[in-house]
Amino acid sequence: MVSCMGSTSLWGQYQTPTPAGWNPVSASPAVDVFNTQTPTPTLENTPLPTRTYTATPTSLLDVFVTRDVTATATDSTPATIPPDSILYYTQSGDWLPAVASRFGVSESEITSPKPVSNKGLIDPGTLLIIPDRRDESVGYTPGAQLIPDSEIVFSATAADFNIAGYIRDAGGYLATYREYLGSTGWTTGISEIERLSYENSIDPRILLAILDYEANWVRGRPQTILRTDYPLDYQKPAYKGMFQQLAWAINQLSIGYYGWRMGMITELSFRDGEKLRLDPTLNAGTVSIMYFFSRQHTMNEWLRIMDQTSGFPYFYQNMFGDPWLRADQVGPIFPPGLTQPEMILPFEPGMIWAYTGGPHGAWEHDGALAAIDFAPSNDKSGCAPTTSWTVAIAPGLVVRSEKGVVVTDMDGDGSEQTGWNILYLHIATEERAVTKGEWVDQGGRIGHASCEGGAATGTHVHIARKYNGEWVIADGFLPFVLSGWTVVAGNEPYLGKMVKGNKVVTADINGQAKSNISREEDE
Repeated sequence: MVSCMGSTSLWGQYQTPTPAGWNPVSASPAVDVFNTQTPTPTLENTPLPTRTYTATPTSLLDVFVTRDVTATATDSTPATIPPDSILYYTQSGDWLPAVASRFGVSESEITSPKPVSNKGLIDPGTLLIIPDRRDESVGYTPGAQLIPDSEIVFSATAADFNIAGYIRDAGGYLATYREYLGSTGWTTGISEIERLSYENSIDPRILLAILDYEANWVRGRPQTILRTDYPLDYQKPAYKGMFQQLAWAINQLSIGYYGWRMGMITELSFRDGEKLRLDPTLNAGTVSIMYFFSRQHTMNEWLRIMDQTSGFPYFYQNMFGDPWLRADQVGPIFPPGLTQPEMILPFEPGMIWAYTGGPHGAWEHDGALAAIDFAPSNDKSGCAPTTSWTVAIAPGLVVRSEKGVVVTDMDGDGSEQTGWNILYLHIATEERAVTKGEWVDQGGRIGHASCEGGAATGTHVHIARKYNGEWVIADGFLPFVLSGWTVVAGNEPYLGKMVKGNKVVTADINGQAKSNISREEDE
């Protein structure tokens, strides 16, 4: 059995692509938060920038104000529009299957003045004419876009954010916090935030804002022992401590974000059993925080939290300024016309490897299904060393090379927050061929597959793509294509196949013959 089927991080036990067998997080020594000499800082509210808003035209939403998110139209409104239609201008990251799912219609029912494919991204601002199938008996969330996509994923808006500096300047409980993780020993809260952000490609500001909003950890101090042990109030023993709590939070944020991106999430369920259907014009960033706060709150509590004048959106801007201004400066996550650059299979020509894992979590178990797994042929099973080389699927600058992980940056600017970046996980330390700061050509040696970087069931390499900080789903609007082989997802994570013309390779964690794949010299 060869895969990364998981629940463990490089830093301790939590939901990532590499499970069982990793050291669990040890209980943190008791902390007396009520007998400390560090005073709670007195903070002045930061005035919010002036922005233009428009009223939301639904009675349920009267407690909200909503950002004017009308897109710049690229198409003229047709002279004749079918009755009972919705005119929707697409946003960055939209593709037809997801839009159809959100509006509750079939793809064939959506029309446009310009040709629109059911594959690939749709250019932002494209007019879609969609039958109005809204159910008047069902409650809907606000249509307010509360936070940009670029403030959830670790994008260019946070590329120059000084995580350690912000936490220290805030002077709260987090600045001196540390906990004992079974895999790394005593670890500071600052180090945990940094690592969680990079591992999961999640904006550190959203983590800090959630931690401060729910538990007063960043700019003050937790008021109870409960909020010290379980700052996000997710009260399960395995999730005690800040690290585990934020790992859980990242899972929820990712479910909302990538579930919306793929059209898989259209409804919220609250702690009191109430439900709301998600307004179909929302963006992934907004759904991410809506979903997160729905997990631990009743609907009435959630409505107060979503209030843009006094709830979490206001709180977030108070901490970090206007996120929409930052988003406008860097532009959308996915620019018009984006395609995947040429990429090759991650091993040398003439070698036979096994396709052991179809689309599954890039890092978090419940996150983006952006990763795939390959295992070299080996005489021994399990985590046995291999002499076969993992090679670069695309050229790039090595920006990380540590603890089983290699990350390459294709545009060479040294930032994981911009352009295409490739994650290679489970790369052995011994005989590793690349170091940070080194350029590697396509087909250049990276290192040997292993079980390093987290527990795995056998020697293999786990590969995922990011663009502008967002994990790119392996079978979505930009399918993973390697040496002409296209990744096709199965009904569950780790299942699926790779297709090239009339040839098919089926993912199999045991590396049976049906999963065997090789690369020719000219591929």
